[in-house]
Amino acid sequence: MVSWEGVSEFVAVAETESFTNAAKRLRISTAQVSRQVSALENRLGAKLFYRTTRKVSVTEVGSIYYQHCRLVLDGLDEAERAISNLQKTPRGKLKITAPVTYGEATIAPLLHDFMIQYPEILLRLHLTNQKVDIIEQGFDLAIRLGNLEDSSMIAKRLASRTQYVCAAPSYLTNFGVPHSLSELSQHNCLRGTLDYWRFQEGGKEVTARVNGSIHCNSGHALTDAALKGIGIVQLPDSYLQGHIDSGALVTLLDNYRKPDEGIWALYPQNRHLSPKVRLLVDFLSENLSPS
Repeated sequence: MVSWEGVSEFVAVAETESFTNAAKRLRISTAQVSRQVSALENRLGAKLFYRTTRKVSVTEVGSIYYQHCRLVLDGLDEAERAISNLQKTPRGKLKITAPVTYGEATIAPLLHDFMIQYPEILLRLHLTNQKVDIIEQGFDLAIRLGNLEDSSMIAKRLASRTQYVCAAPSYLTNFGVPHSLSELSQHNCLRGTLDYWRFQEGGKEVTARVNGSIHCNSGHALTDAALKGIGIVQLPDSYLQGHIDSGALVTLLDNYRKPDEGIWALYPQNRHLSPKVRLLVDFLSENLSPS
């Protein structure tokens, strides 16, 4: 009779290329992962990994064994999803990561609304501006903004966002209105962590170096400074749209505005979305898109 012992540990090590990271994914000790993998190798009579102090890599035999094990584990996942589909109420843990400010202001409130609809969901929300490894850290879903880097992830566009350049009427009265990118050097441009702003000119993306009296990594703080007439800002619509609509801020350089950026849900391509994650993705898409 085939034994399952060590298979999950082997697959986790093969995918993370690390006994330590495999242990974190499985929420067990590194020593336990090592014991299980060693016992599996002894049972098979084959070496599955090359081990050095710096790296763990799969042997040729291990690679073949991994392909078969991955299919079996995917089959088990499908079996569990089939059972989940029979249950009308989604339940269990959802582990999600999102950028800090956007997560606090937009994603978290929507997740709370989702939990009111489905009270048996257990939310694990990790807000960070770092690009975490979704597979290694066991996230079901990641929310990402803007242009995506090439990766093996599946990306679903949930909505779009617009980057505006804005200033208060009082600033424009005192210092004039810039009409070209070159004129930005003559203005107090309140910037975040980057020393340039992105635009589009002649169908191509271009950048303009900017500087000013405030450098701050908070969009809310920069918005407040702009509202008080201190300078010009470039920020996403989530910070500015209400103030633009009220007339408290005026958009500038509209002819140079980049096309709208994406707001994305990312998940691993070798996983089918579970019913609860699919429900959440649809819920976010419906509520983030303009009515």
